[in-house]
Amino acid sequence: MLLENKTAIIYGAGGAIGGAVARSFAREGAKVFLSGRTLSKVQRAAAEIVAVGGTAEAFQVDALDEEAVESHVAAVVKASGRVDVTFNGITAVPQLGTQGIPIAKLSVDAFIAPITLYMRSHFLTARAAARRMAEQGSGVLLMNTPEPARLGLAHVGGMGPAWAAMEAFNRNLSAEFGTRGVRAICIRSTGMPETETIDVVFGLHADAMGITREQFQGFVEGMTHRRRSTTVSEVAEMAAFLASDRGSGMTGTVANLTGGLIVD
Repeated sequence: MLLENKTAIIYGAGGAIGGAVARSFAREGAKVFLSGRTLSKVQRAAAEIVAVGGTAEAFQVDALDEEAVESHVAAVVKASGRVDVTFNGITAVPQLGTQGIPIAKLSVDAFIAPITLYMRSHFLTARAAARRMAEQGSGVLLMNTPEPARLGLAHVGGMGPAWAAMEAFNRNLSAEFGTRGVRAICIRSTGMPETETIDVVFGLHADAMGITREQFQGFVEGMTHRRRSTTVSEVAEMAAFLASDRGSGMTGTVANLTGGLIVD
């Protein structure tokens, strides 16, 4: 198993992406500590993992709360002796009022909100884990961004700058902690229509363009080489590989899962 005897923390584990990553990690042998703002969702995800023989614990953690994040990581390290992997999959920004609106019509607060929220959460979770990983001499910090982190697209407001900032932060984490055995990698995907968030987002953009949601999805997927979106499963499987020793040559970079929408 890729992650046997590893300890992993997943933020946003009650969501589609965080839950899939947690299941993938557990299947590959990791002991997973699931967290999220809504405990009932996280508990359901943990129960699914335990039901198939995995090891999982659920915690209520607001990944925007500095004290909550620090306390949770400290508790994980006390219980397991180490933390080997973190994946931050939070979706903290309400999309309504943020996307599907021309920049000139956005309020300052609406534009800044995703930049502030995403960067605060990723800074807090990465800092808390990286300090412990550096002491033990190994660890992997993972995050996920969609294609507007790189592409210039209309009506994404502050989301594009927020995701681009996450990728820049990923590079900085690698530069500072790489010599101490800590890797930082971003998984870049397309938007995933199977998630509730992207279902809403595609609807907002479709309304802005005067087309149906299905037409908008077809428009986006038509720009990829595979003519389809990235799946949640593909992100989860890549996360497990990157978190493992088999991905040890990768740090400070982006794993491109956009199916040719972005060509490096």
